[in-house]
Order: sequence, then C-alpha cells, then structure tokens
Amino acid sequence: MKKLTGAQIVIESLIAEGVDTIFGYPGGAILPTYDALLDSKIRHVLVRHEQGATHMAEGYARVSGRPGVVLVTSGPGATNTVTGLADAYMDSIPMVVITGQVSTTMIGNDAFQEADVVGITRPCTKHNYLVKDIKDLARIIKEAFFIAANGRPGPVLIDLPKDVQQAQHTFKYPDRVDIRGYKPTIKGNPRQIERAVDAIEQADKPLFYVGGGVQWSGASAELIQLVRGLGIPICETLMGLGSFPASDSLCLGMLGMHGSYATNTAVCNTDCLIAVGARFDDRVTGRISDFAPKAKSIIHLDIDPSSISKNVKVDVPIVGDIKAVLGDMPEVVRTRESLGKRRPVWSKWHQEILQWQKEKPLYERRNGNGDNRVSAVGVIEELHNLTRGDCIVATDVGQHQMWVAQLFPFERPRSLLTSGGLGTMGYGLPAGIGAKFAAPDRRVVVVSGDGSIQMNIQELATAVQYNIDIKVVIMNNRFLGMVRQWQEKFYQERYSYSEMSVPDFVMLARAYNANGFRIEKASELAPTMKQAFETPGPVLIDVVIPKEEAVMPMIPPGGSMSEMLFA
Repeated sequence: MKKLTGAQIVIESLIAEGVDTIFGYPGGAILPTYDALLDSKIRHVLVRHEQGATHMAEGYARVSGRPGVVLVTSGPGATNTVTGLADAYMDSIPMVVITGQVSTTMIGNDAFQEADVVGITRPCTKHNYLVKDIKDLARIIKEAFFIAANGRPGPVLIDLPKDVQQAQHTFKYPDRVDIRGYKPTIKGNPRQIERAVDAIEQADKPLFYVGGGVQWSGASAELIQLVRGLGIPICETLMGLGSFPASDSLCLGMLGMHGSYATNTAVCNTDCLIAVGARFDDRVTGRISDFAPKAKSIIHLDIDPSSISKNVKVDVPIVGDIKAVLGDMPEVVRTRESLGKRRPVWSKWHQEILQWQKEKPLYERRNGNGDNRVSAVGVIEELHNLTRGDCIVATDVGQHQMWVAQLFPFERPRSLLTSGGLGTMGYGLPAGIGAKFAAPDRRVVVVSGDGSIQMNIQELATAVQYNIDIKVVIMNNRFLGMVRQWQEKFYQERYSYSEMSVPDFVMLARAYNANGFRIEKASELAPTMKQAFETPGPVLIDVVIPKEEAVMPMIPPGGSMSEMLFA
C-alpha cells in the first residue's frame, strides 16, 4: 500500500468523515497539514482570529447537525481556541479542533510557540489527544469524531506534533470505533418510560420543560407529536427555543431568569415537571430549593447520566437518546385508554396559564417611546416582520440576546444560535458566518450589542472575503447594557465602568468593504431595515436605542421564580 504523510492522513481521514468545510488559520507547526489541504476538495475558511474559527465551527455544527472542524497552529493559535472549546463544552456542541504542536522531540523544552494544549484544554473538552505516533493518527481521528457526535455531544481536541505530520505510514481508515468505557445508552429503559407515563397520568398540572438536547437528537418531530397528542403545555430553555413551534398555543416560550410571568408561574404551580434534554442550570431554576415547589414528581430524560439529579433531584430518571425515548413514549400512551379522561383536566390547566399570559404580557410597550426613540422591542418586531420568522438568528450575549429569546417566535429547530452556558460575548458574528456555510440558502441574521460586536468584529473581513450574505443588527446603547441593568437594579445605580466609547460602526463597516446603515429614530426603523436587508452581501446596521431600556421581567440574583421583578 502507498504510504502517506501524517498531514495527508489527516486530510484523507476528514474526507472519510464527510467533512466539507474547515475553519482555520495557518501557522508554522500546522503548515504540513495546510499544504496537504491545498490538494483536497475540502473548503477552507480563513478566519481573522482562532476564537472566530471555533464559533464558526459551532454555528456550522448547530445548523448542519455535524461536527464543526477547526484547524490552527500551536501556541497562541491553540490557546486562542480555548474560549470556543469551553463554549462548545457547556452547550454540547460537537466539534473537532486540530492544533499543530512542536515536534515530539521538542515537547517540554519551551520551544517556540509551544504550549501544553492537552493540559490547558482538558477541563473544557469532552476528550483530547496528543498524537505521538503516526500509526495511531487515523484511529484517533475516527475516535474524535465518534466521541464529539455520540452521547452528549461536545468538543474534542487533537494536538498534532509537526514531525508526526511529516512522517509516513500506510493509510487505512477504521470502519468502526470500539472505545472501552464509552458506550452511550441510546434506548430508554421501558420500565422507566412506563413509570413516567404513570406520573403524567396522575398529574393535574403537568408541564414539559425542554432544552437543547431535543435539537441535538433531532427529536423535534417526536416532541411535537407527543406534546400535541397529550395536550400538555410546554416551556423551553434558551437552548431549546425552536424545538416546538412558538405559534402553537401549548408553547409558553422561555422559562427562567428572563422568562415570562405566565411561564415561570406555571413552573411554580406544576405538579409534574417533564424535563427533556435540559440540565436544570441556575439561570432556569433560580434558587433551587424553591424550584417547582408543588411538583409531586419530576421526570428527566437525558442521554448524559451525569446530568440526572446533578442540580435538582428527580423522581423518574430516563437515560437515553431523546429521539429514541420520545419515539417510544407514544406507544405506551396509546395503551392507556384512561389518559383520554385527563385531557379536560389538562385543558383547564392550559387555560389557567393562558389567563396569566393575558394578565401580564411580556411587553405592553411597542416601538417608540413617545419621543421617536427606537425601542429595542420594536427592533425585534421589525426583524420578524422583515423575515416573517424564516431565518437563522445568531446572537451575542447581553440584553439583545434576551430580547430575541423573549420576543422572536422560533418555529423550527436549529434556528437560534446563541451562547447559553458560557455566555460568550463575540459569539454571534462568527457563529452566523458558520451557519451560512452550513445552510447557504437560508437567511442569516446576527443580533448583537455595541459591546459584544467589538469582541470579534474582525470577522466582518471574513464575511466580506467570502461574500457572505449576512445582516448584522447592532443594538447600540453605548453601554454594556446587561451590566448597566444589574448596576441599576442591584448596585444603587453605581455605573462602574459600563459606559462605552464606540466607533462609528457605519464607517467601520465601510472600512471592511461592507455596507453600513444607521438608525436613530423610530420613524427610520422600518424603511432603513428594509433597505439594509435588500442590500446584498455583508451589511451592518447600527440601531441606537435608549440606555435605560431593560430586559424584564427578571429573577433577582439568588431569588426564586416567585420573586420576579417587573420594573
């Protein structure tokens, strides 16, 4: 058999995995692999910063459902991926990051651009490898993709010394993976599924609570069938938005710190909480001792056994792939004729929640503040009017992120890209670019803030280079808005270093050879947004909003869902 270099083995292995796009930045220690990449049909996207590459790979993965791939050099190239790795780890994003490393003979000698990448990334990867022998390379790549995509998804890093890339060996890509100790449970235990249906049947006020796991398992159709079949209301985490159509009256929207009054009140009053692919994080639960206080039973479906009862003790755990478990549940439901008698009781419970929605809607104020200023709420409404909801929205982190989550009705899965667990500012623009590479026919909109956009605004050059048709809406209040809101509510209006000096974003966009627009008055919002969205290629829209506008309601730090603030 013909021998290949390690670099060629990397490329052939990626092709065998069906990889069509790599996000990366070349450098000395990874140049052999970059040289081999030039001879392949894999598309390479040259980013402007390695953190941008990881967020692009996350956006690509979340839209396509396949692992995103990153290729960078050693030392600072590798360390610049750490934030993206941590972000992907927290939000269960499948990603394979290949980093160059100094030659094996130089490791530990403080060589130029050497870093202990395996040690640095061990806490924020699902698994990582240092390849010491070219004989192991193909197997390691096969394992990396398997680990990244199976079980609870996550990022895997392969640290690849330069001499391994240059060495030669015969190439045969493994047909299968057999990792002792890593055998994710796919099928849910039938007895536990029976117990879950028993608990639901006995409940008067059941409530579904779904997270990002539904989207990763591709279980939206199964979820919709089960929820509509039972007629039970459903709420979603930030990462779960889009799993169930927002237009369905059973959908209550987001729960948690910035969830609506009706949704959080429903959680406070449910007697049976059915958690599906969610991890009970602190932004959802508030004070854990007071979370779902009336629930007689909590059911938890998750593929990750370590997530079960990690934060909230559950009564009926079901470990398995969400798609498989939700696919099995209707069979059990169909055998229970008595479940039909529960529908009127559950319908009454649903009507009670809808009444709470009428009593305290999310935002009664609409665009305009009586003085022609642009309302943040109005921006989200106009965005929905322009797109009719048919788009992928990537956000950064802050007030704008929560306004999108509260107000933009997502009808289908894989349509909201946002940083949930880590809360990474600078995520939105590169994630949106990655999404466009995964789904070139879908409209992609980035919603950011004047603080977040400056974290990775250099990736606008990437969008220009590849002529990415992406629209970036900056909600500009010249403050770190969420920080300012907390300082106003909880720090006696002491605005410690949250006010920002911002550039002229329109001129900055033009400097990058992109188009730029500015909106300062409510009367300008609709016509200027329309013009911007009709302009081809990368477009940046600077929307000036009042600094006083807050994301409400909110649960105060350390508080419970019953202690929401409304002003």
